[in-house]
Amino acid sequence: MWIVPEAEIAALVTPQMAYDAVEAAFAAMARGEARNFPVVREALGEGRQYGFKSGLDRAGGILGVKAGGYFPGNAARGLVNHQSTVYLFDPETGLPTAMVGGGLLTALRTAAAAAISIGRLARPDARVLGMVGAGHQAGFQLRAAARMRAFERVVAWNPHPEMLDRLGQVATEIGLPFEPVSLERLGAEADVIVTITSSPAAGLMSHHVRAGTHLACMGTDTKGKQEVEPALVARARLFTDEVEQSVTIGEAQHAHAQGLIAPADITTIGAVIAGLAAGRQSDDEITLFDGTGVGLQDLAVADVALRRAIAAGVAVSVTI
Repeated sequence: MWIVPEAEIAALVTPQMAYDAVEAAFAAMARGEARNFPVVREALGEGRQYGFKSGLDRAGGILGVKAGGYFPGNAARGLVNHQSTVYLFDPETGLPTAMVGGGLLTALRTAAAAAISIGRLARPDARVLGMVGAGHQAGFQLRAAARMRAFERVVAWNPHPEMLDRLGQVATEIGLPFEPVSLERLGAEADVIVTITSSPAAGLMSHHVRAGTHLACMGTDTKGKQEVEPALVARARLFTDEVEQSVTIGEAQHAHAQGLIAPADITTIGAVIAGLAAGRQSDDEITLFDGTGVGLQDLAVADVALRRAIAAGVAVSVTI
């Protein structure tokens, strides 16, 4: 069995590698070559979340599970709030093959999913990027999104405005002007909006968002979380990583519970990638990608990390 320490991941997996791996995983799901297993996610109290995401990619020969969650007290301890580890197994024998640090991989695969949705669904002439959220993941989202269109500036909002300076530094590093704004201005000016918060209540409303906008809603992955108004979800053409997760733990859960949308109204991004479904169909259409985060994303990037770690001689071999 191989161990790939978290400290090695940054040198092993680039954002482009994560993008390619996640895109391939989404397409495999759409073709019926890979599937996710039901998510287990539990509240531990005091805002802590812990759970498991798993799946099987038959074409890629990858079986595994990511264990981890969100621990909001970690920041005060000098640790990242999101903690996770990916375990890989031989799909033929069930023997464990690898234990891979999943912290950075989670950030990279989440950003990659949003970027894929922007590449496939945003208007080609999108020039203003809107960011809702300024936590640890937001910087990864900003960098990944900026690679997908010729954005000229970034407008951003966060419920804790003092956190926006750090996101502004990321924008400066990649050469984009950055301005903190109200949600009203953000919706009126942004061509693409990425939401990446852990909010329990909608902040972005339907009346904030203009026609032709693409939204990548990436923060809702648990029952009860909510970033945007259900009326906005119902108003948009909907895409997701996995429909079942979208209507149960994703951003679409609230609109679905209110009877505003049905599962049949949601298209998987994998179907768009595989050429099985259409993406954006007009410049006036609002498109919304509900990024719930699926286990196959984690397994795909962990497999890349493992193969590169073995090749580089930094994977640790242990006997169990």
